[in-house]
Amino acid sequence: MKAYIFPGQGAQFVGMGKDLYENPKAAELFEKANEIIGFRISDIMFGGTDEELKQTNVTQPAIFLHSVILAKVLGDDFKPDMVAGHSLGEFSALVAANALSFEDGLKLVIARANAMQKACEAQPSTMAAILGLADDVVEKICAEVDGVVVPANYNCPGQLVISGSIDGIDQACARLTEAGAKRALKLNVGGAFHSPLMEPAKIELQAAIERTNISAPICPVYQNVDAKPYTNPDEIKGNLIKQLTGAVRWTQTVEHMLADGATAFVEVGPGSVLQGLVKKVSREVQTSSATVA
Repeated sequence: MKAYIFPGQGAQFVGMGKDLYENPKAAELFEKANEIIGFRISDIMFGGTDEELKQTNVTQPAIFLHSVILAKVLGDDFKPDMVAGHSLGEFSALVAANALSFEDGLKLVIARANAMQKACEAQPSTMAAILGLADDVVEKICAEVDGVVVPANYNCPGQLVISGSIDGIDQACARLTEAGAKRALKLNVGGAFHSPLMEPAKIELQAAIERTNISAPICPVYQNVDAKPYTNPDEIKGNLIKQLTGAVRWTQTVEHMLADGATAFVEVGPGSVLQGLVKKVSREVQTSSATVA
């Protein structure tokens, strides 16, 4: 069984998607996206600077577009038995699985990026990667720290990203290092994604999600909030709303997909970060990047 997986923020690079533009269907979708966004995001993706690509209002739509357009031009080769996306990638997965239209998916991603940007500016906050500790140890220490600190991204065994206030993250990093973490590394991010500090963004995005039509996908979508498979549009909507303040349970998602029969994971979009994380869960399973012949 084939599982298709879609990357999140951080996978971007200058030149992404440029080869796809040679495909007429892809070119048409890129031009449609430029129109919806109101500026030529394709120009920034194909030949902009790292700085331009790093802006939140560019990064999230750019990764989404690369992933979704690649899935669309795969045509009949895109036959998923199951899909999942990491954080932002969940929106790409839903469009690829026909639960969301291309236009609606893009509009939600733009709304998400803008809402997150506002929440970050309203309250300075950050995230840190904790390496080499068991999840339950990280969870326990986060719960003991004064201030907002929560597990945010369960990336793979021994790699958990925490999210919260700057002071809370500093305290947690010190205590986690004492507890034996190999590294407690603060990340260069705009704010505390997947934490209660994203509540204002969640409220803003909830209104947009509730207005959007979501259909039954062509295969189960394993969602971030609980790593379980969904095909019911109302349940998918509810989980998408919870996603901004809930943790990304990627380790558990891969474990559930494997338990449900996944034998190959295909990463659709820029980079190969997710393949590396899958291999940390199971060395034996086959991984690859989606490519257009």
